Amino acid sequence: MPARLTSTSAATAYILLTLTMALWAGNHILGRWANGLIPPMTLAFLRWSLAAVLILPFAWASIRTDWPVIRANWKRMALLGFMGSGIYNTLQYIALTGTTATNAAILNSWAPVLIVLAGAALFGDKLRSNQVGGMALSLLGVAVVVLHGDPGRLHTLSFNHGDLVMLFATAVWSLYTALLRTRPQISTMSFVGVTYAIAGFVNLPLAAFEHAQGLTVQWSMATAAAVLYAGVLASLVAYLFYARGVEIIGANRTGAFIHLIPLFTSIMAIVLLGEEPALYHAAGFGLILAGVWTATR
Repeated sequence: MPARLTSTSAATAYILLTLTMALWAGNHILGRWANGLIPPMTLAFLRWSLAAVLILPFAWASIRTDWPVIRANWKRMALLGFMGSGIYNTLQYIALTGTTATNAAILNSWAPVLIVLAGAALFGDKLRSNQVGGMALSLLGVAVVVLHGDPGRLHTLSFNHGDLVMLFATAVWSLYTALLRTRPQISTMSFVGVTYAIAGFVNLPLAAFEHAQGLTVQWSMATAAAVLYAGVLASLVAYLFYARGVEIIGANRTGAFIHLIPLFTSIMAIVLLGEEPALYHAAGFGLILAGVWTATR
């Protein structure tokens, strides 16, 4: 794998990005499995605190070099750290206490369309007709998943709260991604080190609140392994692979790989969690994928 990280071939990027999406799909499974064993906000705190502790020794030299820029742009850094690493995954873990891993992964696939919309709202990016059409198509797919294929839920207002929280989490991530164009001009290592530390700090009071409510980690070898997976594989390793893949083939081509997450998640959820796929999953994901393709082609 070290040789792959230094290679510049497209095949290397495809391998690294496929592994990244598999690791992030595993994070959906972990969040669902941890329900009742690790409180969601505590899991987010442990994940980002561990990631920060592991990355900061390597990022420290870069942070010292970039510190004048970081200090001058501390509000922007705080916002990006709060939205990206800090609160998105917390909302994701909360959502997974109330919805299936498959549902969460499919709803997350709407992010590329929301990113386009956020760019138009915040920075005046022009919306083309194909983008508007793609948004409408994807929105229809989201509705199919949220309503579980039953339009009657609109009349009864019977929605799964986990699905709604996941939609909000996806909106937060999309807004964060759109705002990344305003990121201070510092090294990637500095940005990662600082934002991971911010994420841990943001989730500390949330984890303390859960603890005060009597929600504690049911420590075992399995839960310890889950925290290690979230902090090491889903954070450090996946981010490294993702960053390298983007560097080789560019952000636009990388975006297509995001849609491997629902595929991997659904397979893992069937095998590991016993979730049963439904027709509305296929219909909703198909509409979302068609909408994303229409909006970004």
